[in-house]
Amino acid sequence: MSMLTPPGMGGQYRITGDKYPRMRPRRRRARLVLSVVASVAALGLVGWGSLQLIDVFTGGGGTASAAGSAGDCVKQAAASASPVAGTSATVLPKPAQITVNVYNATTRTGLAKDTADELKKRGFKIGNVGNAPAKFDQKVKGTAILLGPATALKTSLPVLATQVTAADQRTEAGRKGAAVDLIIGNAFKALTPQATATKAITALSAPRPTASTTKKTC
Repeated sequence: MSMLTPPGMGGQYRITGDKYPRMRPRRRRARLVLSVVASVAALGLVGWGSLQLIDVFTGGGGTASAAGSAGDCVKQAAASASPVAGTSATVLPKPAQITVNVYNATTRTGLAKDTADELKKRGFKIGNVGNAPAKFDQKVKGTAILLGPATALKTSLPVLATQVTAADQRTEAGRKGAAVDLIIGNAFKALTPQATATKAITALSAPRPTASTTKKTC
């Protein structure tokens, strides 16, 4: 048997010529196909990752990103209207700076004097005390009428109103002087308890929050 005879052929065949039979199947084509598929898959992954990075850096977060921006805008708007944005205190006169005329519009005797004495104890200055003018006498069905000049609407009248529950505050055009009138009506029983009235005056003078004027763009 020749040295060139493949094992197992028992010497029945001889190899002639310059070509030899292949003992293994061809794999080059299969490897090429696998390489191409792997390359395509790798390029696909790289492209997908690039798109994700672009989406992140350009702010394309979809609904969640939009909701987050809206939430931040609401928080900024709420912060601009918070009390820390600024405060303003109302300057009101003290009871000792307010002169009160006490008039009785009811049929109960001595009501004006007793009320005037109590107001004096609470620090108010007392002016005239007596029966109410004809246009008010026995015509005030409520607790009382507080009457003063236009300048007293946001100064003396609110302070005096803390002493009389549910009093009707009014201004009189052309009225001279800074004194205010307390005209006692039929529903009047007594002045507001002093402790309650003092707390009410303190609340009137307390600083109030003001909203910021800074514009927010969202």
